[in-house]
Amino acid sequence: MRNKKLLFFVLLFFIFSDFYVEVSRGQNTGKTEVNVGVVTDVGTTYSNVAMLCIAMSVADFYSSHPQYQTRLVLNVSDSKNDVVGAAAAALELIKNKQVKVILGPWTSMQAHFLIEIGQKSRVPIVSYSATSPSLTSLHSPYFFRATYEDSSQVNSIKAIIKLFGWREVVPVYIDNSFGEGIMPRLTDALQEINVRIPYRSVIVLNATDQEISVELLKMMNMPTRVFIVHMYSSLASRVFIKAKEIGLMKPGYVWILTNGVTDVLSSINETDIKAMEGVLGIKTYIRRSEDLDKFRSRWKMTFPHMELNVYGLWAYDATTALALAIEAAGTNNLNFSNVNPGRNVSELEALGLSQYGPKLQQTLSAVQFTGLAGDFRLINGQLQPSVFEIVNVVGAGERSIGFWTEENGLVKNLDQQTSRMGTLSTWQDHLKNIIWPGEANSVPKGWEIPTNGKKLRIGVPKRTGYTDLVKVTRDPSTNKTEFTGFCIDFFVAVIKEMPYDVSYEFESFEKPDGTPAGNYNDLVQQVYLGRYDAVVGDTTILANRSSYVDFTFPFIKSGVGLIVPMEDAVKRDMFSIFKPLSLKLWLTSLLFFFLVGCTVWVLEHRVNPDFCGNPTYQASTILWFAFSIMVFAPRERVLSFGARILVVTWYFMVLVLTQSYTASLASLLTSQQLNPTITSMSSLLQRGETVGYQRTSFILGKLIERGFPPSNLVPFDTAEECNEILEKGRKKAKGGVSAAFLEIPYLRLFLGQYCNTYKMVEEPFNVDGFGFVFPMGSPLVADVSRAILKIAESPRAMEFERAWFRKIDESCPDPVTNPDPNPSFTSRQLGVDSFRLLFYVVLGMCILTLGKFTLCLIWKSKRESLWEVFHTPEKDSYIGKVDKCPCSCSLSPQMPEE
Repeated sequence: MRNKKLLFFVLLFFIFSDFYVEVSRGQNTGKTEVNVGVVTDVGTTYSNVAMLCIAMSVADFYSSHPQYQTRLVLNVSDSKNDVVGAAAAALELIKNKQVKVILGPWTSMQAHFLIEIGQKSRVPIVSYSATSPSLTSLHSPYFFRATYEDSSQVNSIKAIIKLFGWREVVPVYIDNSFGEGIMPRLTDALQEINVRIPYRSVIVLNATDQEISVELLKMMNMPTRVFIVHMYSSLASRVFIKAKEIGLMKPGYVWILTNGVTDVLSSINETDIKAMEGVLGIKTYIRRSEDLDKFRSRWKMTFPHMELNVYGLWAYDATTALALAIEAAGTNNLNFSNVNPGRNVSELEALGLSQYGPKLQQTLSAVQFTGLAGDFRLINGQLQPSVFEIVNVVGAGERSIGFWTEENGLVKNLDQQTSRMGTLSTWQDHLKNIIWPGEANSVPKGWEIPTNGKKLRIGVPKRTGYTDLVKVTRDPSTNKTEFTGFCIDFFVAVIKEMPYDVSYEFESFEKPDGTPAGNYNDLVQQVYLGRYDAVVGDTTILANRSSYVDFTFPFIKSGVGLIVPMEDAVKRDMFSIFKPLSLKLWLTSLLFFFLVGCTVWVLEHRVNPDFCGNPTYQASTILWFAFSIMVFAPRERVLSFGARILVVTWYFMVLVLTQSYTASLASLLTSQQLNPTITSMSSLLQRGETVGYQRTSFILGKLIERGFPPSNLVPFDTAEECNEILEKGRKKAKGGVSAAFLEIPYLRLFLGQYCNTYKMVEEPFNVDGFGFVFPMGSPLVADVSRAILKIAESPRAMEFERAWFRKIDESCPDPVTNPDPNPSFTSRQLGVDSFRLLFYVVLGMCILTLGKFTLCLIWKSKRESLWEVFHTPEKDSYIGKVDKCPCSCSLSPQMPEE
């Protein structure tokens, strides 16, 4: 340590010697010297780099600004790598050296005390390395941060995690104000993208290798595989060496470094960097410039064995800003106001107040210039970054893979214009190729079940009915519990589709006596309370449950169906033979019977002896002829052409009518017309009916919400119990119900036994289906849901359904594939509308034939009466030459009377 300090002061001596030589050459005397304090951990590598940059900044500034009337005089004080030492060094500089401003200190914890001192004495504190966000909360106008606050990088970390879709991360940070300062902002940023922090790994600065190993082993036994490291580089090097030894740098792990490590990565030895291979890092982006390239060249030539880092550049720019601010503030009021020596005051109060501080605070806030590290502009007392570089540790160095900007998010190149993480974009659109830990090329999933960790404890409901879905049995000889059923088989198949191994064990949710330990809400709550890691069974996805647990995609359709008994709607009695035809059709048919009979009689009366005789005989002939057509051919022959056309038309009409009547009557007398006794839930409510519901189901709450009084609700467990209470209801017996509510999967099983007796008439409640239950935010939910979709889209899903939803009665259809498992065989009465066309045709034929007959009769009547001509037999008709039936009578005068 002594050799390092000696080397430091020797180098510093030569720099200051060169500076004063340059200043004395060709410059006017009488420049005002302003004392500036520097509080630093003398002898440490980072402090040495910063001090050399400060000295070079002073020399460079005044060599390029010889006309300035002020000169900074640096007064270095060693904080001895201690908080109290930093405070003592600041007090000494203000009290003995009368410094007007202090550069430093190195750590945030040291800066916390110095800010209090600066606030009391009105001496500005300008830090180039204290990055903790907690310092901002002090709200001191005399504290300036010429560096980036740690929390400014959380958005870039959030963007990386969101890009790869990781759902859980574990922060690994040092146990001090530097490590803890970033946590509030980091936690808030991750919550914005629904990323959980299940654990925080806190490591003390002076932790032993054993303590580090113990902490890493805890992380190894957790499922989370994404770690964010925020600590000093010295501690980070030790952590990664142990992580590699233990096995935390294998494929599948993700490590993200904050700029606290990546900004000084070049200062870490090669062995330690190789232990970090595959790690991602957020690095402060320093834009290349001509001045920066020249400074780097001078540095390498002057200090070939020292690595320049960003803190040295910030120290350089902070010193330049001080020189500009002091020149702008002038040289008035450089003194401190003295405290009344007669009072007993503390050492801090004895310092007095700087008369120069307020003016310097104003000018320092207004300083703007382009420095080595970029644009220097203090907003709210600190620098504001807009770009961070994303690096990947490969081999013994780092490789740039992209950038994060406020405008465009993650981009490969700064000149690339792209939208923020489009839904269809991939990570390759935003970052260059990445080498992950273990030289893996595929993106780690970020979450795995550790093979050496505990198994998932999965709760399974104990059911007394509908065991085709879930069945829990215990072998009394071996005391081993077996779990079977559709839900169990589906879950086992899903786990086999997972991209990684998941160890689990089923546990029955039951009391010591073997009865269920509670309802399904109680079972789901056990996941929230931490007793179970998941629940597998016939658990319905509900909104109130999803408020404290997470569900996977539904693996089977669900809902609530209303089951009602069926009854035959047909009332068979002595008048059933008249029901096939409507009254209107009966009357219309009778009317046409008379119309057709009369029309045929009119057409045949003058030419056909079968339609003559006394009036009573002719009336009976009309009736006989009209109605006998329905069953057999009448004995009366039809001789005229028009009458024959009409009779043929009427024959066809009667044939269609009689055949339709016969078919409808047969259907009415032989078929069962099964209709539901209840048609909707609203009718149950209006009539105040008693209904049944599944015990331990959410249906009870839904029914009460809809207005069913608890006294009208009867629970049941099994399909047999449901059938029993429904039968009692049909017989109006005590304890019966008029209808029952079942979830769709149970309904399918129930109707598989009783499809000929009951029917689903309505689905009053819609729910999302059955899903597997996991703790809120569990990364398993996404992977299990993807596996569910794979199974659902494969033939195995149908195999599971056929195996467990098999019907006891093979004649029973599935109510899901056939929404009406008990179709009603209904037949409506035949009406006039069905035969309207045929009636029109017959009526038309009657009108045509009668019209033609009437015209001919009028033409032949001449001066005679139409009535007389109508009753006079036709002599000239060709029909008179046709042989008559021997039994026929003739009204012709030539034929003898009977």
